[in-house]
Amino acid sequence: METSLSAAQETAAEPAVSTIDTRTIVREDERARDVAGGSPPDPLPPFQSLSIVIPVINEEGNLTELHQRLTSSLTRIDLPYEVIFIDDGSSDGTWSLIRKLHQSDEHVNGLRHRRNFGKAQALSNGFAAARGDVVITMDGDLQDDPDELPRFLDELNRGYDLVSGWKQNRQDPLGKTAPSRIFNWTVRRVSGVQLHDFNCGFKAYRREVTRSIRLYGELHRFTPVLANAEGFRVAELPVKHHARKWGRSKYGWSRLIKGFLDLMTVTFLTNYRQRPMHLFGVPGLVAILVGVCLGLFLTFEKFANDQRIGTRPLLMLAVLLIVIGTQFFGLGLLGEFLAHDSNAPRREPTSVVREAIGIDGAENADLGLTS
Repeated sequence: METSLSAAQETAAEPAVSTIDTRTIVREDERARDVAGGSPPDPLPPFQSLSIVIPVINEEGNLTELHQRLTSSLTRIDLPYEVIFIDDGSSDGTWSLIRKLHQSDEHVNGLRHRRNFGKAQALSNGFAAARGDVVITMDGDLQDDPDELPRFLDELNRGYDLVSGWKQNRQDPLGKTAPSRIFNWTVRRVSGVQLHDFNCGFKAYRREVTRSIRLYGELHRFTPVLANAEGFRVAELPVKHHARKWGRSKYGWSRLIKGFLDLMTVTFLTNYRQRPMHLFGVPGLVAILVGVCLGLFLTFEKFANDQRIGTRPLLMLAVLLIVIGTQFFGLGLLGEFLAHDSNAPRREPTSVVREAIGIDGAENADLGLTS
């Protein structure tokens, strides 16, 4: 029987028991793979509600069928749930269709951005609005299969905090698959997180993960890296992937350069966010030491060998290295002051939301939203 998430949260007297439908037989090679290694995770308390977060832009032709397939899968799982569509600046009838779905199904909620702010912003606002114990993200283009949901939940029940999908047999043109392979290989080597498919939007998170990781800019591709850096257990699950039926892809070769720039940002955030002085201090220290050594050598040349050093390039190099080293130390100190106060996790959608439906009225009033 279908159960509204908000109604279940208000009326449930005792914790619900997870009754995930696992009738589908899963082969061993289709099991989730722990990308961090180490000992098997300890089982975690069962979850009691689900939030499906779906960023969309100009997906009017896909949402009706997606809603039908999601409803079919979620009713079989038999847990309270909500589906949150985030319209990230669509120019077609996507938002009107979300409104109609909300009117016909109390499980459907929606957020609408004033313009296109990007997938990371859409996911961040979706995470802030989600009320489920588990948050599942997927794309709105029907390429992700809702029938995979029980497998994601099964793996979370095994003790993982984030389960990321892996589109083994990807049904996309070369213009999408080729840059994705290059990007995934690079991220694996740099981050040390051994995922095959960082770009897959089909992921399942325990609520603690979505409340801990910080999404802005284009960091949505790196949620497994960010979660792993916070100490959460990350796994990868092979999933089905379908060819796009309607509309066109929003990505291509252009995102490759952006992805590499974002990788530099994530590398800094995950490795040096807590210790920026280690990043800037080491080259600063090396530069200062080399500069001082050159200065001492020139001083020896001046007073011991009576050499003219005023016009020697080595003197300019010594001064330059000491100045650069001091600047690096200054950057490290500034980083120590600023690192923990910027881009803090949000507990509510930001002001980029134009309007919302199905989200708590009190929160809407605080945000100045209309439902």
